[in-house]
Amino acid sequence: MSVRRIGVVTAGGDAPGMNAAIRSVVRSAIHNGLEVIGFERGYVGLINDQARPLKARSVSGIINLGGTILKTARCEEMRTPEGIEKAAETLKKHRIDGLIAIGGFTGASKLHRASGVPVIGIPATIDNDVNGTDTTIGFDTAVNTALSAIDKIRDTATSHERIFVVEVMGRKRGFLALEVGLAGGAEIILLPEVEFDMERVCRKVRSAREAGKTSEIIVMAEGAGDSHEVVRQIAEETGLQVRLTVLGYIQRGGIPTARSRILASQFGWEAVKLLLSGEKRRMVGIQKGMICSVDLDYSWSVRKEINLEKYKLAGILSE
Repeated sequence: MSVRRIGVVTAGGDAPGMNAAIRSVVRSAIHNGLEVIGFERGYVGLINDQARPLKARSVSGIINLGGTILKTARCEEMRTPEGIEKAAETLKKHRIDGLIAIGGFTGASKLHRASGVPVIGIPATIDNDVNGTDTTIGFDTAVNTALSAIDKIRDTATSHERIFVVEVMGRKRGFLALEVGLAGGAEIILLPEVEFDMERVCRKVRSAREAGKTSEIIVMAEGAGDSHEVVRQIAEETGLQVRLTVLGYIQRGGIPTARSRILASQFGWEAVKLLLSGEKRRMVGIQKGMICSVDLDYSWSVRKEINLEKYKLAGILSE
């Protein structure tokens, strides 16, 4: 089947660099003589037929913007056969020959099976928990946003001789916490993937004070436990001043870094190439510095392993 018209949708949580990916998809497609239809508000827009044509000028001036001009939304209806069927009908109505999904791969796989329309995924998430790629669009930006905040918090921690627990995003996985903790020189990093007990944490804090440290930064993924309880136990066990900072949604937004923009540009171009080459269900990724692709189902159905060597290194360097 020849490809004449493609669709693009941003689904799941927003990530800095999504707009750069949209721009790349649109202009790469137009360069290859294709038409592009954008579906707004993620799979909600696909189900409700919220579509608009995208031209080269439609994506002018967006490469530096966070968020997504197509918007995104969680879509419970996409978990149902009826929702999938509605989305498939929308693709059929607009004569879509291929869909590029920037995020939202579980729904994309189901939609491909229901509609037969080829689907190419572009990984965009600040969690970096997508298998088959070393990094995702938005991850580098989120790391640098969190790191900037931690560098400022350390100034106050040092001045007041306090312990700061900094909670970063990562409801299920700790990729962001690990990267930020290592880059920020955190004394302790708490991850969902690594069991810890508060007695050992408190013991390490006390040992650090005995060794002459006057302040500590503890980076904690939100999925590692209750950060308020961590603060309370450390304060009670050590008698030291402990404060909590929850960085929250500032990590999702902001101006994408050069790394996030370049990755998004490369991924968008490769996604269009995969559709033109006849691929049916792939995800674009990067492995060992090279742009590649993997089976779309593999990207979300197989758990991506965290780098425990980095975790050990962070612990050694914090002593």
